[in-house]
Amino acid sequence: MSRLLASRPVTELVYVGNADVDAAADRGWLLGHFKPTGDPRHSTDVEIKWGLHPPGDERRQWVRGEGRTALLVLISGRFRVELPGRSVLLAKPGDYVVWGKGVDHSWRAEEESVVMAVRWPSVPGYKVPEEGG
Repeated sequence: MSRLLASRPVTELVYVGNADVDAAADRGWLLGHFKPTGDPRHSTDVEIKWGLHPPGDERRQWVRGEGRTALLVLISGRFRVELPGRSVLLAKPGDYVVWGKGVDHSWRAEEESVVMAVRWPSVPGYKVPEEGG
């Protein structure tokens, strides 16, 4: 006689969405520590962001003292990442840059751009202050 082990229904472990739609809810972030516990998108291991940037969009201030490693992949457009002593242009879909813990950075969309960012681990960290606050 075979026994089945009890587990949560698959529907509790699966989330289906659209990055363009879901990104608007959390400043572009799709997955990370900031999603509710129990949500399949909650993670303390990694954060994933879907960035939609109009031409000329740029970070208001440099990220300083970053405690995570990051990967930024260009999906479409032209996107420039500024690092200390180096400017990296992502110009072809699939171009990417990785920077390690402690590397300050900023960015600017040279054309309408779509990028995917991955940071790890997912811990509370740097956040650009809200406008007017």
